[in-house]
Parts: sequence; C-alpha cells; structure tokens
Amino acid sequence: MQEYDVRHDTTYHYDSPVLLSQQIAHLRPREVAHQQCLSHTLAIEPPASVQRERRDFFGNPVTAFAVYSPHDRLRVRARNRIRVDPRCWPEAAGSLAWEAARDHLRDGLSGHAPLQDDARDAGQYRFGSPFVPLGEASATYADYALQCFTPGRPLVEALLALSARIHADFSFDPEATSVATPVAQVFAERRGVCQDFSHLMIACLRALGLAARYVSGYLLTAPPPGQPRLIGADASHAWVAVWCPGLGWVEVDPTNDLQPGSGHITLAWGRDYGDVSPLRGVILGGGGHKVEVAVTVMPLEEGEHAPL
Repeated sequence: MQEYDVRHDTTYHYDSPVLLSQQIAHLRPREVAHQQCLSHTLAIEPPASVQRERRDFFGNPVTAFAVYSPHDRLRVRARNRIRVDPRCWPEAAGSLAWEAARDHLRDGLSGHAPLQDDARDAGQYRFGSPFVPLGEASATYADYALQCFTPGRPLVEALLALSARIHADFSFDPEATSVATPVAQVFAERRGVCQDFSHLMIACLRALGLAARYVSGYLLTAPPPGQPRLIGADASHAWVAVWCPGLGWVEVDPTNDLQPGSGHITLAWGRDYGDVSPLRGVILGGGGHKVEVAVTVMPLEEGEHAPL
C-alpha cells in the first residue's frame, strides 16, 4: 500500500477579459478496487459562481462549474490524497484466446448469444470514437496488431506483445504532437506521447473487434539518483484497458511497456482522451490564450501529512 499527495494545477491566461466561463473538470480520482481517494479539494480562481459534483456517463467523478465575473486568468488547483494498493495481474498464458473474446462481444451485441453481465458495459468500447476514428484506417491498424495477435494466442499474452511492439517502434517525443494530432499521423510518423500511444493501441485493439478503453491518471516518476523530486515535473499519464471474459479489464501501459502497479494512479476512463480531459468547457470572450499545467505526485510515508 502506498499513499500519494497529488497536485494538478492549471492556469489559463487570456489576451482579453473572459465574460463567462463554463467548465467540466475530471480532477477527482475515481474509487476503484485497488485505489481510495482519501481527500480531495478543488480551488478555483476567480471563485466559481456555480459549482456542483456529479458522475459522468462512464461513472467518473466530475465537477461542473461556471465563472460569471470578468477575468483574464482562470486558475484551477486540484489536490488529492490517494491510497493505492499493489495490483496482481493474471498470468498472460492463462487467458482465453483473443478470438474468443472478440466473438463473445460480437455475438452478444448482435443478439446471437447472451452477454455476460460484466461484458454489457464493455461493448461500447469496441467502436471508433472522436479521438480514435477507424474508418479506412481500420485495416492498417488491424494488420499492425495481427503481428502480435496470432491465431489462438491468449488475449493477455497478445496484449503484452502489442505493448512491447509499440514501445519498440515508437519514440517518445513531447514536441512531435499535440492534443489534436490524429492517430493516423502518429502511426505514420512513429512519434508521440502517452496519449498518442494509448490512442494508437486502442485503435489496433478495436480494429480487431476487441473492447478497449482509455485510462487517464498519474504516474510516479522517479528523479535521477541524488536529485530531489521537482515540483511540477510530473505530468498527466494515460494507458489502456482491454476487456477479457472471465478476467474483466486488464490494463497495460504501452508508453513504458508494463502493466500498471502501485505507481499508477487512476483518474478516469472513457472511450478516448476527449471523454476524460482534465478541463473542458466554453468561454465568452478571451481572444487568444496560453495554458500552464503543473502536476506533482509525491509519495508519503505512513502517517505523514503533506503540507497544504
């Protein structure tokens, strides 16, 4: 078991005053079997005129707020204390063949076979989504994935092989892409960041008829030996979960080519980044803007309390 203090600060600077801002924030980690949110605070400057908590379609905690007073800067500071337990993933070779998982979802959604209860939600993650369109590129993604998803191969084993292939074939380059970079461009240029690699892997899995979802969160990154942890040096992270009958959702982090452990903190999940972006909204006015984001993940010793 490990506890963390997680700080996520976002500041928008506008060229001219914003008269109205309405935002949706995914900044409170969701409660899952291996993770508990011990405390959560959200500070908004200028103060929100309206603010309420709810759950989105995917069950993620959401804060919806609006600022009605004119402002040329919006700052949103989330502070969470999280407890994460160790995770034990199933033996890769012990999962059923990947074709069986595909067929179970396909036949169930078409009405030709009953779906298991835990698969009913998984069906919505089989199809293209705004940040992971398939269309004509579907065959390209499927061909790439089939190098790992050979006939009869256990699903988890094939999943880990695909993660390893993406990790080997693609270079991590924060300057190569933006939030709006299409998956097809990432695939062609073989460069990107965790969001890009997760979208690409999801495209490959969905192209094979499997259910794959996008998981957003944070990753504990260790500083170089002898160096202090830098405040704001960490960043939001993303990885992938695939549904496997009998096992449920199995996760993998293609950016680091590993399965998430106690250093991965789950924030939210959805079809792609667009469903779980930390802040999303509309404004009236503002002109141009620039944004600053700082994320810090600090491990706490037992009984330790991080300063406010």
